Amino acid sequence: MLARRTIDIPQRQGDLASHRMAEGLAAAMPRLSADARRAAASVAAGVHGRRRSGQGENFWQFRPFMSGEPASKVDWRRSARDDRLYVREREWEAAQSIWLFVDRSPSMDYRSSLAPLAKQERAIVLGLAAADMLVRGGERVGLLAATPALASRRIIERLGEAMVLHRSFGTDMGSAPLGPRSEALLISDFIAPLPELEARLRAMAGRGGRGHLIVVSDPAEDTFPFAGQTEFIDPEDGFRLKVGDAGELAAGYRNRIAAHREGLRRIANSLGWSITPHCTDRPASEALMRFAMALSSGGNSAAGRA
Repeated sequence: MLARRTIDIPQRQGDLASHRMAEGLAAAMPRLSADARRAAASVAAGVHGRRRSGQGENFWQFRPFMSGEPASKVDWRRSARDDRLYVREREWEAAQSIWLFVDRSPSMDYRSSLAPLAKQERAIVLGLAAADMLVRGGERVGLLAATPALASRRIIERLGEAMVLHRSFGTDMGSAPLGPRSEALLISDFIAPLPELEARLRAMAGRGGRGHLIVVSDPAEDTFPFAGQTEFIDPEDGFRLKVGDAGELAAGYRNRIAAHREGLRRIANSLGWSITPHCTDRPASEALMRFAMALSSGGNSAAGRA
């Protein structure tokens, strides 16, 4: 006798009611925040390369004056305290602000028996951990369309509180253009029609803004381990599909998801944005390190195949 299983298929279909979004988030936030701190601490050094000498407003360091430099560069007040001449360097400002989007649609609630947590929970951990890394590296981080850009040492708490209070946050990444000195970090499963995704991402990049995509997936979405009589449920609208043998759908599904991810990769590459695939059965620190490397390189290379 064929076994019967009921599995949710993550599938994006339109905007979602806000009351379905943040249920239980307040209770889970202390645990997710602690996970984010641990993940950020393990890879915090990955963004140190963002801070270096350049044309900025903030003091970075004093360094010894070198022969051949113009005398106008000497900081005479600092030099007066020592027996040598010093130059005041300002910090290079890689970006004015980094805007964070964490997808909280029903498809992100999906968790198979192969995963330790749901996609949405991992996305929140990644977002908060990335914010902590960025602030430690001298950046300001804000929730896209929800908060101003902040440089608080309590960025995890500040953004966590905002995610709970702004129930509409994470329902729509929007398409507002980023400024030329702004960057976006978008964390989602990106399960939506490619033309729709491309239009939004190109609109965001329209004024020269740069971006980074972290594509979160469940291991069941990557492998499609289902077989036998199975009922699939769309978490967006409750649509149900019963099949006699799910195994017969496996090859077609894998081809389709591979084509979708390749299309998303091409879109990101055409914009000069980085793209990092991440499966929830892997440590969050892996995706954070890849993101940090892409950030340090200017965000114009793919961090892996989505």
